[in-house]
Amino acid sequence: MWRLLSVTDTRAPHSPPVFDIDGSWRLNPQVALRGEAFGALAYHYGTRRLIFLKSRPLVDLVSSLDRYASAAEAIAALIPVPERADYGRALARLAASEVIDAH
Repeated sequence: MWRLLSVTDTRAPHSPPVFDIDGSWRLNPQVALRGEAFGALAYHYGTRRLIFLKSRPLVDLVSSLDRYASAAEAIAALIPVPERADYGRALARLAASEVIDAH
């Protein structure tokens, strides 16, 4: 399976938030995205985590989450049907890394 994310963090993990695909999500205000040829770098200023978003569609999805009533709605609008499960799992990992948060 093609990996959409890469996380660089040497600290021990803490308990991640539960990802509800039917909930409302947004890019965490403490996260900055920097566009790159492969997708984007996401840096969380609070946790000091650096995360590689390895596709332009994932960057577009994360950047527009707050425009949709739910993550599921955003995925349905932006991602082709065969790839939706992969992007749902990617968003769950981003929630666990605090790149996105519920709002």
